[in-house]
Amino acid sequence: MIAICALAYSIGWVIRYNIVNVEPLLDARKSMRSTLYLDRVSDIALVPAYVISVCLYLRILSSFLMNGFGLATQFNERLLTTAIILLITTIGFIKGLKDLQKLENWAIWVTMAIIVVMILGFSLHDISLVSGAGIQLPENSGHSLLHILAVLGGTLICVQGFETSRYLGEEYSRDLRVKSCRLSQIIATAVYLVFITVAIPLMHYLTGPVRDDSLIILAGKASMILPIPLIAAAVLSQFSASVADTLGGEGNMVEATRQRISHKAAYLILGGGSIILTWSASTFQIVALASRAFAFYYMMQCIVALTVAKRAVRKICMILLALILLAITLFATPVG
Repeated sequence: MIAICALAYSIGWVIRYNIVNVEPLLDARKSMRSTLYLDRVSDIALVPAYVISVCLYLRILSSFLMNGFGLATQFNERLLTTAIILLITTIGFIKGLKDLQKLENWAIWVTMAIIVVMILGFSLHDISLVSGAGIQLPENSGHSLLHILAVLGGTLICVQGFETSRYLGEEYSRDLRVKSCRLSQIIATAVYLVFITVAIPLMHYLTGPVRDDSLIILAGKASMILPIPLIAAAVLSQFSASVADTLGGEGNMVEATRQRISHKAAYLILGGGSIILTWSASTFQIVALASRAFAFYYMMQCIVALTVAKRAVRKICMILLALILLAITLFATPVG
C-alpha cells in the first residue's frame, strides 16, 4: 500500500504540474500542437476509464449489500448493479444528476466517521491480541516479485480520484485545485496506511481464493457489530463515487467530442457500457481493467507534461513514471 500510495502521489505531482503549467497554455492557445493533441487524446482516454469505474463502484456496492442480506451470488450482484445503473442513467437522462450530487457532502462525512469506527474496532482487537494470544501474521503468498508487482498495478484504481481537480477550472482557481488535489492524496494515504496496519493481524483468516466479501469477514472477526457500519460505508461511498464519475464521464464525453455527443446521449453510453461490463467480468477483473484504463490516462498526462517541462531532472522523472504506467496498462493482473 505504501508503494501504491507513493506511485499515486507521483502521478498527482504530474496532474498538479499540468494544472499550473499546461492549462494556461491551452487556455491562451499558446501550446504546441503536440501538447494540444496529446491532451485531447488524454481526455478521450478518460471516457472509458469512467465507464469502467462506475461499473466497479456499483459492483462493490452490490457485493457488500448482498452479503449483508445473505444473498451473495454473482447473479444477484449483477442484477442489483444493473438496476442501480439504470436508475442513475434514467435520472441523468431526464433531469441530470445535480440533485444526487448533493448527497456527496454528507455521504463523505458519514463514510469518514465509519472509517474511524472501523480503525478503532480493529485497533482494539489488535491490542487484545498483543496482551493475549499474540499476533499471528499472514503467511507469505509464495508469488514471484513480478507477479506481486503486476497485482499491485492492478489495484491502482483504489487510489484514483485526485485527478478530478484537473477538470474543475470553470468553478475553482488553480491554487485551490492544486491544494485540493494534494490534500485529498495526503488524507487518502493516511487512511489507507493506518487501516492496512491495523488489519494485518487479521489477514491470516483470509485463506484460499480472494472473495468480494473478504473485508466483511475481517470486520466480523474483529467485532460482531463492525460489519454493519462497514456495509453502510460501502453503500454510501460507492454510490456517491459512482454518481460523481457518471457526472465526470458525461461532461468529459461531451467536451472530448466537442458536443457531437449530447449530455443525454452521454448518459446512455455510460450506462450501457457499464451494464455490458457488469455482465461480462468479475469484480476483481473490473478492478484490474479500471486500473489499466486509468494508468493509460495518467501515462498520457505524463507525456503532456513532458512536452512542456524544461528541466532535465523533471523530464527524466516524468519519463520513468510514464514507463511504469505503461507497464501497468499492459500487464496489470487481477487479485486472486
